[in-house]
Amino acid sequence: MKISELSRRSGVSIPTIKYYLRDGLLPPGQATAANQADYGEEHLRRLRLIRTLVGVRRLPVGAVKEILGAITEEGDLHQIFGIVTDARPATQRQKQLARERREAGEETGGVKDARELVAEMGWEVHPGTAAVQSLGEVLDALSDMDSGIDWRSLLPYARLADHISELDVRQMEGASGVLELAERAVLVSVLLEPALLAMRRLAQEDKSARLFGGGPCEEEGEA
Repeated sequence: MKISELSRRSGVSIPTIKYYLRDGLLPPGQATAANQADYGEEHLRRLRLIRTLVGVRRLPVGAVKEILGAITEEGDLHQIFGIVTDARPATQRQKQLARERREAGEETGGVKDARELVAEMGWEVHPGTAAVQSLGEVLDALSDMDSGIDWRSLLPYARLADHISELDVRQMEGASGVLELAERAVLVSVLLEPALLAMRRLAQEDKSARLFGGGPCEEEGEA
């Protein structure tokens, strides 16, 4: 396909595609003339992946370039899934500080509790997984608020998350090729997360209305 069709199918403007080509995020197409080239489905998949990581995950272009390079080098599904799901808009300095604190035994109580929860669930995760740090920050905040909610209180939620994760990983089945695998990983780790949060909010509104409001909320404008 020509660059105009690539732009139309991907939803990415031609100037942006040319920028990605110059910066090495997209490999060059097959030259057909001095200033023309053909692009294939691999370019389309890669471009959709870039668009999601930059536009939805809000990662800087440099970080996306590193992720794409790591994905290309990996052929293992588990490794590719980990690379994509652990991609966060954190600076290298922030990641380094977290690693240094862990190695020095200076982790916060919340992070240590997060590791207790992981151990209780029997989850096999890398010690440096960003989600452990994120969960630890939440547990620290809950502690500061004297909420009475600790890591044990979160175990029922963890069991629900464990079930959801089974559904997530099943979405990866049937994919072939590193870019398709990465695309599926983005699907479950980036695009489905807002849908899950939205459904939780809808369910919370329903339960609140039934328990405390006497029934479903009336639509605006109704008597």
